Amino acid sequence: MVDITGIMKVLPHRYPFLLVDRILELEPGVRALGIKNITANEPQFTGHWPGSPVMPGVLMVEAMAQVGGMLVLTMKELEGRTLTAFMAGLDEVRFRRKVVPGDQLVIEAIMTKMRGLVGRAHIVAKVEGDVAVEGEFIFALVEEKEEPEAPGSV
Repeated sequence: MVDITGIMKVLPHRYPFLLVDRILELEPGVRALGIKNITANEPQFTGHWPGSPVMPGVLMVEAMAQVGGMLVLTMKELEGRTLTAFMAGLDEVRFRRKVVPGDQLVIEAIMTKMRGLVGRAHIVAKVEGDVAVEGEFIFALVEEKEEPEAPGSV
């Protein structure tokens, strides 16, 4: 299990865009299972269907991508490299049910293909066992380059 502190060591995201609360199971490069708790005090609910809040689909997709990022960025063969995972594409994404405050998204990411620094994962997000969102996520890993020092900096 990976708590929020461990997640922040792998993913560059921070509030309000760190959308994964915990990784329950992790087999790097094979499978990851994470959770996102949906709470009424999240900032998107003040403007997205006020009075009848619904989790925006784009944020559910981002939470799913972050579980996918944990899946790939923890692979042993990538240790020692400074990589960032970027979403490169989405295929066959389908929204099956609305997600509201009080729900918990249980997100399972399964790696289906990895070639070099580009990969694909099938990711499913469920609420109480029912599929809320599913799709194929394509990601690209990018090597971070050190920023050149500014002139006159110490």
